[in-house]
Order: sequence, then C-alpha cells, then structure tokens
Amino acid sequence: MTATVERGGEVVRRPHGRTARPRRPHSSYALFLLPGVLAFLAVIVVPFLMNTGVSFTDWQGVGSPKWSGLANYRELLDDSEFWASFRHSLFMVVAMAVVPTVLGLVLAAALFDFVGKHFGTRMAAVLRACFYLPQVLPIAVAGIVWSWVLAPDNGSLNVLLKAVGLGSLQRDWLGDPDLALYSVMGVMVWVQIGFPLVVFMAGLQRVDPQLYEAAELDGAGWWRRFLHITLPQIRPEIYVVLLWCTIAALKVFGAVYVLTKGGPGGATDVPSYFSFATFFEKTQVGYGAAISTVLTLLILVLALLGLKLQTRAEDAEEGLRA
Repeated sequence: MTATVERGGEVVRRPHGRTARPRRPHSSYALFLLPGVLAFLAVIVVPFLMNTGVSFTDWQGVGSPKWSGLANYRELLDDSEFWASFRHSLFMVVAMAVVPTVLGLVLAAALFDFVGKHFGTRMAAVLRACFYLPQVLPIAVAGIVWSWVLAPDNGSLNVLLKAVGLGSLQRDWLGDPDLALYSVMGVMVWVQIGFPLVVFMAGLQRVDPQLYEAAELDGAGWWRRFLHITLPQIRPEIYVVLLWCTIAALKVFGAVYVLTKGGPGGATDVPSYFSFATFFEKTQVGYGAAISTVLTLLILVLALLGLKLQTRAEDAEEGLRA
C-alpha cells in the first residue's frame, strides 16, 4: 500500500508508513560532457602539449630530437621575418575585425531599419544572405576565384579597368610587394563582412521597436538613431564580433596560402603561414613549433582578456540599470 504526498507541485509516492525522502536531481550531466571533453583533450590539449615539447628541441622531422632548451625562443627574438609576420597580422586584424565590424554595423542597421521597413523583411533577408555567402564558401574556392580576378594579365579587375578607360591603373595586384598585402586585405574584408552582419542583425531583433519609433517622432534621423540607439543596445554583440574576428585574423592561413603563399618576398607572410613554411618547407620542426606555440599563447591570452573586458562591461551596464 502506498501513500501519495504532494510537495511543491510534485507528486511523490512512497510506501505506507515510511518517510518520503526528497528526490535528488540526477547528476548525469557530466556524462553528456564527457565526449566533448575527451575530444577537446585529444584534438586540442594533447597536440598543443606535444607541439610545446617539440619547440624545445632541434629537430628536422627525422631521427631523434635533440634538446635545445630555449634556443628556438631566443632565436625568435632576433628573427626579423618573425616580427614582420606579426606586423602583417596587425593589418589582417584591421581587414578582418575592424573594417568588417564597422561596415557590418552600418549595413545591419540599414537593412534592419531602412530596407526592412520600406522593402519588407524578405528583401532584407535576401540581402543578408548575399553578404553572408562568402562565409559559406570554402576559403580555397574563394581564394582561387580571387586569384583569377586579380591576375596580372587577363584578370577580371584589370580587364574591367581597361574596358572603362582606366588602363593606367592596371597592376599586378598579388605580385607587387607594395600592393600584395592590401589586395589580400581587400579579399579578407569581402570574406569576413557577412559574419558581423548576421550577428548584428540578430542582436537588433531584441531591441525594442518603440525606441526607434519614439526617436523618429522626436525628429531623430537615421544616423542619430544609429548612434544613440543601435550602438548602445547591441554592445555585447560588438564585443563578441571583435573578439572572434581578431582571433580569426591572428590565425588566418588559408587565404594567404592560396593567394600568395606569403609572397612576394614575404610581403604577405603571417605567423601561421610562417610557422607552416618553417615546419614543412624548411624542415626546421623545432623552430616552427616554437612559432606556433607563441601564436597559440598570444591568441589564448587575447581571448581571455577579451572575455574579461566583456564581462566587466556587462556588469557595469547591469549596475547602471539597477
């Protein structure tokens, strides 16, 4: 015989005469996390630790590694090519984080606040998908297409310039050391702009439309609504986009490999490709591992710093609201 006890809206059945014990919540969530943790250890942690260990050796990829201590890291400090590759990374941060974030903000606000109202949400969605298309394309495909566009002889860009009477502006866009880096930057802006646009348009969905309506009734133009409503309301999305795009810029590899292979003369070399070339082409495995270790630690520190700054800003904003 059993007795039924109702507790907090939950019905608990227990044998007659026994005290009902509170039901403990299942602690089996760790089982669902276990596959991800194991995959993270196998794919990220273990290879990183192995790479770090190799960075303390002098090894050409065959035979037994020879322990060299901090020799590879001391060599990095005096390697002009290494520091040049990091300077190029700063340009990539501009092309993949700063410029796409600014353009993505303006385009997202225009699609949401202007195109969506005057031409319908379907048109805004179509334009959003068009901007996001480069993110879907494999970087190898996009790089090959742009190498055709920027080819010096019969590239589409040079042919177009000649057709409109601007033949004097024809250049070897990827072969000129003075232009190659800027050409790659332009390609990366095209590739990257869709990600901030989609994130910002998603963030705008949670903004109260009455804010825009009230500002419009008060005579605020589009630009003032953008500065005083859009930017403050989607500040968390801006932090996320800047962080993710900066990390992507620091570890960019595919576009440089397909378009220029770090050339001409190292003009487009970045740390990830410099590490790859040192590791596989020059077979300086220990030195290449040291480069990738420094790059990984830099990205990790930057990510942690960005998350901390974002958390601090969100806490301050919540404090002001309270």
